[in-house]
Amino acid sequence: MSSSGSVTGSTPGARVAVRSAAGWVALRQAWSGLAPRERRLVWLAAVVVGMGLLVGVGLQPAWKTLREAPAQVAALEEQRRLMQSQAAEAARWRAVPPLPSGQAVGALQAAAARLAPRARLSVQGDRAVLSFEGLTPSELQAWWGEARAGARARPVEAQWSVQPAGLSGSLVVALQALP
Repeated sequence: MSSSGSVTGSTPGARVAVRSAAGWVALRQAWSGLAPRERRLVWLAAVVVGMGLLVGVGLQPAWKTLREAPAQVAALEEQRRLMQSQAAEAARWRAVPPLPSGQAVGALQAAAARLAPRARLSVQGDRAVLSFEGLTPSELQAWWGEARAGARARPVEAQWSVQPAGLSGSLVVALQALP
């Protein structure tokens, strides 16, 4: 410390403490200089600001959560029901026995023949590829329904794009056929 009483060469924390103590002294002097009525008004203003902060920071998020919770619970319940129905459908499909290879390929070819000439089917071992151009989504969905039910095929890969004439692309399915 120098002879003038200022803090030099000390740590930043010590300087802040000195400034903080000086600030408190100034605040106490200002407080004691207020009339009793002004003190009550300052306290009232502090209480109002404190309540506003309590409501804004503490209670509003909780109220928002309570308002949004029923909709979120309903959405999660709907997702749970959908997942359970999909799990049940998957279990039903797993329980269906495989078909002889010739019967599965025949079912796929019959389904693809209904889409000719905009689609063609090529079978390679236990996989089949349906290449298509200009199909409507409902036609592709109908073919998939027949392939899944008639040939017990499951999707492996799908690539398509939407063109002005309809859907174009390919759909690869795996056959769960008996040898």
